[in-house]
Amino acid sequence: MMTPSRQRRVFGAIWLAATMLTGCSTTNSSGVSGSVASTVASTSDSLVGKTLIPNSTINLGPSVSYPLEKLVYWGAYIGTAYLILDPFSPNWEIEEARFPGNHVHLSLTMKRYYAGGAGEARVVFNRRAKELMRAGGYGSFEIVEYSEGMESSFIGSQRTAEGVVHFVKTPSG
Repeated sequence: MMTPSRQRRVFGAIWLAATMLTGCSTTNSSGVSGSVASTVASTSDSLVGKTLIPNSTINLGPSVSYPLEKLVYWGAYIGTAYLILDPFSPNWEIEEARFPGNHVHLSLTMKRYYAGGAGEARVVFNRRAKELMRAGGYGSFEIVEYSEGMESSFIGSQRTAEGVVHFVKTPSG
């Protein structure tokens, strides 16, 4: 199941790719889109030597200038990478299930594409257990079971961790 933030990133990446590919199809005089092959075959004489982006340069300084085409493409690459990696989103998703007897099952799933934080599963698990302990007014907790692993899929693997925590009430004195 995809979270809303992942859905936004995936939708943004798809939108960006579709926007970049719109230059690969054209519209004829009747307003009907045609494929790249048929368009190139029918109008190859008028398309030779022309690009979608004007052939101009951007002067960044007295001796530094870059072609506009390179800047646009590199901007698109960086934007796509940012949408996929999203460095400001949390690395781990945590799902909780409460059981009787002050037990909580924590299931952690790491982002599929990440830039660091691969070895922090146990730290995140303990941090969340401490947060639940303080919020519930418990005195301590013990980890009943804990495991880490990898889930593989077609588009890449994901780190996972899960465990059960037992919370202990403080004796009231």
